[in-house]
Amino acid sequence: MADTSVEKLRALLKGFDQRKAQAHAAAEPTVDEGERRRRACGDRLRRVVRSVLLTFAAELRDAGHEAALDDHSEQADAYPSVALVFTPRVPSGNALASMLVFKCDPRRGIAVARDVRLPTSKGRVVSTSTDRLGTMRVEGVTTEWVETKTLSFIEAVLKAN
Repeated sequence: MADTSVEKLRALLKGFDQRKAQAHAAAEPTVDEGERRRRACGDRLRRVVRSVLLTFAAELRDAGHEAALDDHSEQADAYPSVALVFTPRVPSGNALASMLVFKCDPRRGIAVARDVRLPTSKGRVVSTSTDRLGTMRVEGVTTEWVETKTLSFIEAVLKAN
């Protein structure tokens, strides 16, 4: 490499190091509005939605069904979500897992979607269509709202099976 190229490279690297040192020395990192909303959404999912879904999952398991929570409310690299995965107990044993998902919608609040899977014994092709059950502002998400959406989901799964 020519001496002038080496000197340019060293100057670029020195400038880069100086910018990084200045950025690191800045007082406190600023949190933008989108990040603040994402954190508020994750907090509401943890405090309200997760607690309601845990109660429903325990009741479903006590009744002999399979139920689990898929909790992504604390991830820093993605939009938070909490899901209830429900597989009803059926005599033929061919039920598929259905899912109710509460996820952060950065522009609208918390969105709810369900994926009700039909059993293979009914001779239908399994589809992966998701019904959107609604969206609520983060501040408006209450225990009653989550309970209503969850009961509607469980009713749909039990009717399908």
